[in-house]
Amino acid sequence: MILIGKESPLGADLALLHERHTADMHSETPPESIHMLPAGALAAQGIDFFVMREAGRPIGMGALKRIDTGHAEIKSMHVLIEERGRGLARRMLDHLIAEARAAGYGRISLETGVQPGFAAARGLYARAGFAECGPFEGYRPDPNSVFMTLGLA
Repeated sequence: MILIGKESPLGADLALLHERHTADMHSETPPESIHMLPAGALAAQGIDFFVMREAGRPIGMGALKRIDTGHAEIKSMHVLIEERGRGLARRMLDHLIAEARAAGYGRISLETGVQPGFAAARGLYARAGFAECGPFEGYRPDPNSVFMTLGLA
């Protein structure tokens, strides 16, 4: 059984998720274009962090960062590579969208990479209804970034 719940990003059994996510973000992206948040930053006020577990083992994560009362950003969405291909990323994305709606956000946005390793993520977001947009909340135009948004109203 797979469960997704709100947790602290500092949980001792989450190290592998954070390590793999960090490695993926650094594998193709120049350092100046990496916008991921480390575990400690994900523990900040205004960020809701969610863990996907199967039989108690963490296999995925994702977060919602409050931008303002009507807008949130998806951060640190990751599913372990050995667990991919089972629709888990879509399940986490659907959970984050539902949480954003329940919190009253009217829009949810994200930043992802343009490199080939991010193609599956961009496709997932597009299939969920996200459309490309300009930079938002502190981002600047970056040839290594794709910005996407979804209206929730």
